Amino acid sequence: MDIFHVNSNQVTQLERLDGGPPPHGFLWIDVTHDEVAADPAAWRDTIAKLTGTLVYDPHMTDVVNLSHPSYFDSTQDYAMVVFRKLALDGTGAPEEPASARKIPPALTKLVTKPVAFLLMENALVTVHAPNSRTIEATRARLLEYRSKRDGSANGLRPPGSPEELMLRLLNAMVDQYLALRQPLTGQIDRWQRALLNPSSAFKDWNALLDARIELRKLDHLCEGQRDAMQELRDYMVDTMDGSQNGRIKDQMLVRVNDVMEHITRVLNHAQRLESTIESAVQIHFSAMAHRTSEIMRTLTVITALFMPLTLITGIFGMNFAVMPLLQDESGFWITIGLMAVIVAVLLVLFWRKRYLDDKDR
Repeated sequence: MDIFHVNSNQVTQLERLDGGPPPHGFLWIDVTHDEVAADPAAWRDTIAKLTGTLVYDPHMTDVVNLSHPSYFDSTQDYAMVVFRKLALDGTGAPEEPASARKIPPALTKLVTKPVAFLLMENALVTVHAPNSRTIEATRARLLEYRSKRDGSANGLRPPGSPEELMLRLLNAMVDQYLALRQPLTGQIDRWQRALLNPSSAFKDWNALLDARIELRKLDHLCEGQRDAMQELRDYMVDTMDGSQNGRIKDQMLVRVNDVMEHITRVLNHAQRLESTIESAVQIHFSAMAHRTSEIMRTLTVITALFMPLTLITGIFGMNFAVMPLLQDESGFWITIGLMAVIVAVLLVLFWRKRYLDDKDR
Protein backbone atom coordinates (compact mmCIF):
# COMPACT_ATOMS: atom_id res chain seq x y z
CA MET A 1 0.00 0.00 0.00
CA ASP A 2 1.33 3.41 -0.99
CA ILE A 3 0.03 6.58 0.66
CA PHE A 4 0.46 10.03 -0.85
CA HIS A 5 -0.42 13.35 0.73
CA VAL A 6 -1.52 15.80 -1.97
CA ASN A 7 -1.95 19.49 -1.32
CA SER A 8 -1.64 22.69 -3.30
CA ASN A 9 2.12 22.95 -2.70
CA GLN A 10 3.52 19.46 -3.01
CA VAL A 11 2.90 15.74 -3.20
CA THR A 12 4.56 13.65 -0.52
CA GLN A 13 4.75 9.89 -0.21
CA LEU A 14 4.18 8.84 3.39
CA GLU A 15 5.69 5.82 5.05
CA ARG A 16 2.93 5.76 7.66
CA LEU A 17 0.12 7.96 8.83
CA ASP A 18 -0.99 8.33 12.41
CA GLY A 19 -3.83 10.40 13.72
CA GLY A 20 -6.24 10.16 10.79
CA PRO A 21 -6.44 12.27 7.61
CA PRO A 22 -4.37 15.47 7.36
CA PRO A 23 -6.12 18.82 7.92
CA HIS A 24 -5.04 20.19 4.52
CA GLY A 25 -5.11 18.52 1.13
CA PHE A 26 -6.18 14.93 0.70
CA LEU A 27 -4.78 11.40 0.66
CA TRP A 28 -4.23 9.14 -2.30
CA ILE A 29 -4.12 5.53 -1.14
CA ASP A 30 -2.89 3.21 -3.87
CA VAL A 31 -3.09 -0.57 -3.48
CA THR A 32 -3.13 -3.68 -5.69
CA HIS A 33 -5.76 -6.40 -5.96
CA ASP A 34 -3.39 -8.94 -4.42
CA GLU A 35 -2.84 -6.81 -1.33
CA VAL A 36 -6.57 -6.43 -0.76
CA ALA A 37 -7.34 -10.12 -1.45
CA ALA A 38 -4.61 -11.23 0.98
CA ASP A 39 -6.49 -9.83 4.00
CA PRO A 40 -9.64 -7.88 3.10
CA ALA A 41 -10.66 -7.24 6.73
CA ALA A 42 -7.29 -5.78 7.68
CA TRP A 43 -7.26 -3.63 4.54
CA ARG A 44 -10.73 -2.28 5.31
CA ASP A 45 -9.69 -1.46 8.87
CA THR A 46 -6.62 0.38 7.57
CA ILE A 47 -8.75 2.43 5.15
CA ALA A 48 -11.18 3.25 7.96
CA LYS A 49 -8.28 4.37 10.17
CA LEU A 50 -6.71 6.54 7.46
CA THR A 51 -9.87 8.14 6.09
CA GLY A 52 -12.52 7.66 8.74
CA THR A 53 -14.74 5.89 6.19
CA LEU A 54 -15.82 2.25 6.37
CA VAL A 55 -16.08 0.37 3.06
CA TYR A 56 -19.17 -1.84 2.83
CA ASP A 57 -18.98 -5.59 2.26
CA PRO A 58 -20.53 -5.64 -1.25
CA HIS A 59 -18.01 -3.06 -2.39
CA MET A 60 -15.20 -5.10 -0.85
CA THR A 61 -16.30 -7.97 -3.07
CA ASP A 62 -16.44 -5.71 -6.12
CA VAL A 63 -12.95 -4.36 -5.44
CA VAL A 64 -11.26 -7.77 -5.74
CA ASN A 65 -13.49 -9.06 -8.57
CA LEU A 66 -11.26 -9.13 -11.65
CA SER A 67 -14.25 -9.83 -13.90
CA HIS A 68 -16.30 -6.87 -12.75
CA PRO A 69 -17.56 -4.62 -15.59
CA SER A 70 -17.38 -0.85 -15.53
CA TYR A 71 -19.72 0.30 -12.80
CA PHE A 72 -20.70 3.17 -10.51
CA ASP A 73 -22.29 3.16 -7.07
CA SER A 74 -22.49 5.62 -4.21
CA THR A 75 -23.27 5.76 -0.51
CA GLN A 76 -23.60 8.62 1.96
CA ASP A 77 -19.89 8.38 2.77
CA TYR A 78 -18.21 7.62 -0.54
CA ALA A 79 -18.67 6.79 -4.20
CA MET A 80 -17.25 3.81 -6.05
CA VAL A 81 -16.22 3.64 -9.69
CA VAL A 82 -15.01 0.47 -11.42
CA PHE A 83 -13.35 1.17 -14.75
CA ARG A 84 -11.87 -1.44 -17.07
CA LYS A 85 -8.53 -0.31 -18.48
CA LEU A 86 -6.24 -1.89 -21.03
CA ALA A 87 -3.88 -4.51 -19.67
CA LEU A 88 -0.80 -3.39 -21.57
CA ASP A 89 1.26 -6.25 -20.14
CA GLY A 90 -0.92 -8.69 -22.11
CA THR A 91 -2.41 -10.52 -19.11
CA GLY A 92 -6.14 -10.36 -18.70
CA ALA A 93 -8.82 -11.30 -16.27
CA PRO A 94 -9.43 -14.96 -15.37
CA GLU A 95 -12.50 -15.11 -17.59
CA GLU A 96 -10.29 -14.44 -20.62
CA PRO A 97 -8.07 -17.56 -20.86
CA ALA A 98 -5.54 -17.90 -23.63
CA SER A 99 -7.02 -19.91 -26.48
CA ALA A 100 -6.10 -21.12 -29.92
CA ARG A 101 -7.99 -18.29 -31.59
CA LYS A 102 -6.03 -16.52 -34.33
CA ILE A 103 -6.41 -12.97 -33.06
CA PRO A 104 -4.14 -10.44 -34.80
CA PRO A 105 -1.57 -8.61 -32.65
CA ALA A 106 -3.52 -5.35 -32.85
CA LEU A 107 -6.56 -7.00 -31.26
CA THR A 108 -4.68 -8.88 -28.55
CA LYS A 109 -4.11 -5.47 -26.92
CA LEU A 110 -7.82 -5.26 -26.10
CA VAL A 111 -7.36 -7.36 -22.95
CA THR A 112 -8.65 -5.35 -19.99
CA LYS A 113 -8.39 -5.27 -16.20
CA PRO A 114 -10.59 -3.47 -13.67
CA VAL A 115 -9.46 -0.48 -11.62
CA ALA A 116 -11.59 0.43 -8.60
CA PHE A 117 -11.82 4.01 -7.33
CA LEU A 118 -13.22 4.79 -3.89
CA LEU A 119 -13.96 8.49 -3.88
CA MET A 120 -14.18 9.98 -0.40
CA GLU A 121 -14.37 13.49 0.93
CA ASN A 122 -10.70 13.65 1.93
CA ALA A 123 -9.17 10.70 0.12
CA LEU A 124 -9.03 8.72 -3.08
CA VAL A 125 -8.43 4.96 -2.90
CA THR A 126 -7.34 3.15 -6.06
CA VAL A 127 -7.24 -0.65 -6.36
CA HIS A 128 -5.64 -2.03 -9.49
CA ALA A 129 -3.57 -4.85 -10.91
CA PRO A 130 0.18 -4.86 -10.30
CA ASN A 131 2.44 -2.94 -12.71
CA SER A 132 -0.19 -0.50 -13.91
CA ARG A 133 1.60 1.89 -16.26
CA THR A 134 -1.04 4.59 -15.93
CA ILE A 135 -0.88 4.61 -12.14
CA GLU A 136 2.92 4.49 -12.07
CA ALA A 137 3.24 7.30 -14.63
CA THR A 138 0.81 9.50 -12.68
CA ARG A 139 2.64 8.85 -9.42
CA ALA A 140 5.98 9.72 -11.00
CA ARG A 141 4.65 12.99 -12.43
CA LEU A 142 3.09 14.02 -9.13
CA LEU A 143 6.23 13.26 -7.16
CA GLU A 144 8.32 15.25 -9.63
CA TYR A 145 6.37 18.34 -8.63
CA ARG A 146 7.91 18.16 -5.18
CA SER A 147 11.26 19.30 -6.51
CA LYS A 148 9.65 22.21 -8.38
CA ARG A 149 7.57 23.77 -5.65
CA ASP A 150 9.63 26.97 -5.77
CA GLY A 151 7.13 28.56 -8.10
CA SER A 152 8.51 27.21 -11.36
CA ALA A 153 5.93 26.93 -14.12
CA ASN A 154 7.29 23.59 -15.21
CA GLY A 155 5.86 20.33 -14.04
CA LEU A 156 2.37 19.08 -13.36
CA ARG A 157 0.05 21.04 -11.08
CA PRO A 158 -1.11 18.82 -8.22
CA PRO A 159 -4.79 17.94 -8.33
CA GLY A 160 -6.89 20.08 -6.05
CA SER A 161 -9.31 17.34 -4.96
CA PRO A 162 -9.78 13.55 -5.03
CA GLU A 163 -12.29 14.02 -7.85
CA GLU A 164 -9.73 15.79 -10.02
CA LEU A 165 -7.10 13.12 -9.41
CA MET A 166 -9.55 10.36 -10.29
CA LEU A 167 -10.58 12.12 -13.51
CA ARG A 168 -6.93 12.58 -14.49
CA LEU A 169 -6.38 8.85 -14.07
CA LEU A 170 -9.54 7.98 -15.99
CA ASN A 171 -8.61 10.32 -18.82
CA ALA A 172 -5.18 8.68 -19.14
CA MET A 173 -6.79 5.23 -19.21
CA VAL A 174 -9.22 6.21 -21.95
CA ASP A 175 -6.39 7.73 -24.00
CA GLN A 176 -4.84 4.26 -24.16
CA TYR A 177 -7.91 3.12 -26.10
CA LEU A 178 -7.57 6.08 -28.45
CA ALA A 179 -3.97 5.06 -29.16
CA LEU A 180 -5.22 1.71 -30.51
CA ARG A 181 -7.21 3.28 -33.34
CA GLN A 182 -4.33 3.41 -35.83
CA PRO A 183 -3.13 -0.23 -35.47
CA LEU A 184 -6.72 -1.49 -35.51
CA THR A 185 -7.50 0.49 -38.64
CA GLY A 186 -4.30 -0.76 -40.29
CA GLN A 187 -5.24 -4.38 -39.55
CA ILE A 188 -8.73 -3.93 -40.99
CA ASP A 189 -7.29 -2.26 -44.11
CA ARG A 190 -4.96 -5.22 -44.67
CA TRP A 191 -7.92 -7.59 -44.43
CA GLN A 192 -9.89 -5.49 -46.89
CA ARG A 193 -7.10 -5.69 -49.45
CA ALA A 194 -6.79 -9.44 -48.90
CA LEU A 195 -10.54 -9.94 -49.26
CA LEU A 196 -10.65 -8.06 -52.56
CA ASN A 197 -7.44 -9.51 -54.00
CA PRO A 198 -8.52 -11.57 -57.06
CA SER A 199 -5.18 -13.36 -57.38
CA SER A 200 -5.38 -15.23 -54.07
CA ALA A 201 -8.12 -16.78 -51.98
CA PHE A 202 -8.78 -15.32 -48.53
CA LYS A 203 -8.14 -17.92 -45.82
CA ASP A 204 -8.11 -15.95 -42.53
CA TRP A 205 -11.82 -16.39 -41.87
CA ASN A 206 -11.29 -17.52 -38.29
CA ALA A 207 -9.13 -14.47 -37.56
CA LEU A 208 -11.73 -12.22 -39.16
CA LEU A 209 -14.49 -13.74 -37.04
CA ASP A 210 -12.39 -13.40 -33.89
CA ALA A 211 -11.70 -9.77 -34.77
CA ARG A 212 -15.41 -9.09 -35.09
CA ILE A 213 -16.00 -10.74 -31.71
CA GLU A 214 -13.28 -8.60 -30.11
CA LEU A 215 -14.71 -5.42 -31.62
CA ARG A 216 -18.16 -6.35 -30.34
CA LYS A 217 -16.64 -6.81 -26.88
CA LEU A 218 -15.07 -3.37 -27.22
CA ASP A 219 -18.52 -1.96 -28.04
CA HIS A 220 -20.00 -3.41 -24.86
CA LEU A 221 -16.97 -2.30 -22.86
CA CYS A 222 -17.26 1.31 -24.02
CA GLU A 223 -20.99 1.36 -23.40
CA GLY A 224 -20.42 0.23 -19.82
CA GLN A 225 -17.69 2.82 -19.34
CA ARG A 226 -19.89 5.58 -20.72
CA ASP A 227 -22.80 4.60 -18.48
CA ALA A 228 -20.53 4.60 -15.42
CA MET A 229 -19.17 8.05 -16.31
CA GLN A 230 -22.68 9.38 -16.86
CA GLU A 231 -23.70 8.21 -13.40
CA LEU A 232 -20.53 9.73 -11.95
CA ARG A 233 -21.37 13.05 -13.60
CA ASP A 234 -24.89 12.96 -12.19
CA TYR A 235 -23.46 12.17 -8.77
CA MET A 236 -21.12 15.15 -8.93
CA VAL A 237 -23.90 17.47 -10.01
CA ASP A 238 -26.14 16.30 -7.18
CA THR A 239 -23.54 16.27 -4.39
CA MET A 240 -21.50 19.39 -5.09
CA ASP A 241 -22.61 22.11 -2.73
CA GLY A 242 -23.83 25.26 -4.43
CA SER A 243 -21.76 27.35 -2.06
CA GLN A 244 -18.57 25.83 -3.45
CA ASN A 245 -16.50 27.67 -5.99
CA GLY A 246 -18.48 27.55 -9.21
CA ARG A 247 -15.32 27.48 -11.28
CA ILE A 248 -14.12 24.33 -9.53
CA LYS A 249 -17.47 22.65 -10.12
CA ASP A 250 -17.41 23.60 -13.79
CA GLN A 251 -13.86 22.31 -14.10
CA MET A 252 -14.87 18.91 -12.70
CA LEU A 253 -17.84 18.67 -15.03
CA VAL A 254 -15.66 19.63 -17.99
CA ARG A 255 -13.21 16.87 -17.09
CA VAL A 256 -16.02 14.32 -16.79
CA ASN A 257 -17.46 15.41 -20.13
CA ASP A 258 -14.00 15.14 -21.69
CA VAL A 259 -13.62 11.55 -20.47
CA MET A 260 -17.10 10.70 -21.77
CA GLU A 261 -16.30 12.30 -25.13
CA HIS A 262 -13.13 10.21 -25.45
CA ILE A 263 -15.08 7.04 -24.62
CA THR A 264 -17.66 7.97 -27.25
CA ARG A 265 -14.90 8.41 -29.83
CA VAL A 266 -13.54 4.95 -29.06
CA LEU A 267 -17.06 3.49 -29.25
CA ASN A 268 -17.79 5.15 -32.59
CA HIS A 269 -14.46 4.00 -33.99
CA ALA A 270 -15.09 0.40 -32.89
CA GLN A 271 -18.53 0.49 -34.51
CA ARG A 272 -17.04 1.88 -37.72
CA LEU A 273 -14.43 -0.88 -37.79
CA GLU A 274 -17.07 -3.53 -37.24
CA SER A 275 -19.17 -2.05 -40.03
CA THR A 276 -16.09 -1.94 -42.26
CA ILE A 277 -15.46 -5.64 -41.69
CA GLU A 278 -19.06 -6.50 -42.57
CA SER A 279 -18.92 -4.33 -45.69
CA ALA A 280 -15.62 -5.89 -46.80
CA VAL A 281 -17.07 -9.40 -46.39
CA GLN A 282 -20.15 -8.44 -48.39
CA ILE A 283 -18.01 -6.91 -51.14
CA HIS A 284 -15.85 -10.05 -51.12
CA PHE A 285 -18.82 -12.33 -51.69
CA SER A 286 -20.23 -9.97 -54.29
CA ALA A 287 -16.92 -10.09 -56.15
CA MET A 288 -16.89 -13.88 -55.87
CA ALA A 289 -20.42 -14.05 -57.24
CA HIS A 290 -19.46 -11.74 -60.11
CA ARG A 291 -16.41 -13.88 -60.89
CA THR A 292 -18.55 -17.02 -60.81
CA SER A 293 -21.03 -15.33 -63.15
CA GLU A 294 -18.20 -14.51 -65.59
CA ILE A 295 -17.00 -18.12 -65.52
CA MET A 296 -20.51 -19.42 -66.10
CA ARG A 297 -20.99 -17.00 -68.99
CA THR A 298 -17.81 -18.26 -70.63
CA LEU A 299 -18.82 -21.89 -70.17
CA THR A 300 -22.30 -21.14 -71.51
CA VAL A 301 -20.85 -19.56 -74.67
CA ILE A 302 -18.56 -22.55 -75.23
CA THR A 303 -21.46 -24.94 -74.70
CA ALA A 304 -23.65 -22.96 -77.11
CA LEU A 305 -20.92 -23.10 -79.77
CA PHE A 306 -20.45 -26.84 -79.51
CA MET A 307 -24.12 -27.83 -79.30
CA PRO A 308 -24.81 -27.56 -83.07
CA LEU A 309 -21.48 -29.21 -83.82
CA THR A 310 -22.38 -32.07 -81.52
CA LEU A 311 -25.73 -32.35 -83.31
CA ILE A 312 -24.05 -32.62 -86.70
CA THR A 313 -21.56 -35.25 -85.53
CA GLY A 314 -24.40 -37.17 -83.92
CA ILE A 315 -26.37 -37.19 -87.16
CA PHE A 316 -23.43 -38.41 -89.21
CA GLY A 317 -22.77 -41.07 -86.61
CA MET A 318 -26.09 -42.79 -87.29
CA ASN A 319 -25.86 -46.28 -88.79
CA PHE A 320 -27.85 -45.62 -91.98
CA ALA A 321 -26.71 -47.23 -95.21
CA VAL A 322 -27.61 -44.20 -97.33
CA MET A 323 -26.94 -40.68 -96.08
CA PRO A 324 -26.24 -37.37 -97.89
CA LEU A 325 -22.53 -36.65 -98.36
CA LEU A 326 -21.65 -40.00 -96.79
CA GLN A 327 -20.32 -41.47 -100.05
CA ASP A 328 -19.15 -38.14 -101.46
CA GLU A 329 -15.37 -37.64 -101.59
CA SER A 330 -15.75 -33.98 -100.52
CA GLY A 331 -18.43 -34.72 -97.90
CA PHE A 332 -15.99 -34.44 -94.99
CA TRP A 333 -14.75 -30.99 -96.02
CA ILE A 334 -18.26 -29.79 -96.71
CA THR A 335 -19.29 -30.85 -93.20
CA ILE A 336 -16.26 -29.18 -91.62
CA GLY A 337 -16.98 -25.99 -93.57
CA LEU A 338 -20.60 -26.07 -92.43
CA MET A 339 -19.47 -26.40 -88.83
CA ALA A 340 -17.08 -23.46 -89.22
CA VAL A 341 -19.85 -21.32 -90.72
CA ILE A 342 -22.19 -22.20 -87.84
CA VAL A 343 -19.50 -21.26 -85.27
CA ALA A 344 -18.80 -17.97 -87.07
CA VAL A 345 -22.51 -17.10 -87.23
CA LEU A 346 -22.94 -17.86 -83.54
CA LEU A 347 -19.88 -15.75 -82.61
CA VAL A 348 -21.23 -12.81 -84.59
CA LEU A 349 -24.62 -13.25 -82.95
CA PHE A 350 -23.08 -13.39 -79.47
CA TRP A 351 -20.94 -10.35 -80.21
CA ARG A 352 -23.93 -8.33 -81.34
CA LYS A 353 -25.83 -9.43 -78.23
CA ARG A 354 -22.80 -8.24 -76.18
CA TYR A 355 -22.33 -11.68 -74.67
CA LEU A 356 -18.60 -11.52 -75.41
CA ASP A 357 -17.84 -8.07 -73.96
CA ASP A 358 -14.59 -7.89 -72.03
CA LYS A 359 -15.41 -7.53 -68.31
CA ASP A 360 -12.48 -5.11 -67.83
CA ARG A 361 -13.89 -2.78 -70.48
